Amino acid sequence: MHLHADPHPDPHPDAHLPWRRRTVRGDGVDLAVQEAGDPDAPAVVLVHGYPDTHRMWLPVAERLAAHLRVVVYDTRGQGLSPTDASHQAFALPHLADDLMAVVDDASPDRPAHVVGHDWGSVQAWEAVCEPDAADRIAGFTSISGPNLDHVAAWTRRTLRRPTPAGITRLAGQGLSSSYVPFLVSPLAPPVLRVLGGREMVSGLRYYRGNVAVRRRPRERRTTVPVLQLALTRDPAIRESSLTASEPWCDDLRRHHLPFGHWAPRTHPDVVAEEVLGHVTDVEARR
Repeated sequence: MHLHADPHPDPHPDAHLPWRRRTVRGDGVDLAVQEAGDPDAPAVVLVHGYPDTHRMWLPVAERLAAHLRVVVYDTRGQGLSPTDASHQAFALPHLADDLMAVVDDASPDRPAHVVGHDWGSVQAWEAVCEPDAADRIAGFTSISGPNLDHVAAWTRRTLRRPTPAGITRLAGQGLSSSYVPFLVSPLAPPVLRVLGGREMVSGLRYYRGNVAVRRRPRERRTTVPVLQLALTRDPAIRESSLTASEPWCDDLRRHHLPFGHWAPRTHPDVVAEEVLGHVTDVEARR
């Protein structure tokens, strides 16, 4: 959910691990999926955001592959998973169905773990709040991407019973999201075509399919154990958008990290350690 491109591109991002490549049919879209690590270990599916591809995760994947079976994929419209589908096909239920198809393919015999960053986290929230999610997803690590229904419900509660502190927090998140109107405007495609290329323009459908439409907050609860990695130097995501999920989760923890939006790139050791710790804890409790 962040406008700027990745400041730390890897010139040879697929060279470090022996990836096993395949195609998985999502919700009407073919998804390019890659897997590395121990085939017998628990599976963890890493979901990238906008305007990224699976390559954003490779520094973290390289560290996790010694312990887990790591699965990455290009979400619809990005990287090696192109589609000319309209923005309606990018609504969260379709994205969640894509993720579930990858999860089921990666780990058909036991629930897989999921890690999402940015829009990858937003669509993973959609999946983990489905009624049968706990049967297919063992645990979820959320980075820089809130549950949109939880945020909408918090916004409604705040406006119905306003307090100075609540309005201040709401205004702060509004300021942090002030770039969104540009991304859903007619000006965005030509500007981003010059600045960022295909991924940036293609990914605008994530915003237009979810943010630019009227949507009432839904009851979205989950029993899946959730770890939120709160990046305290991320200008796009405020604490309030994370705490908005607390009433809706049976098992939620939050770890604060003094990093910016691109922590999976800039601090892959720390992110991998947090993910592995959550996976290990969940597996021990299962």
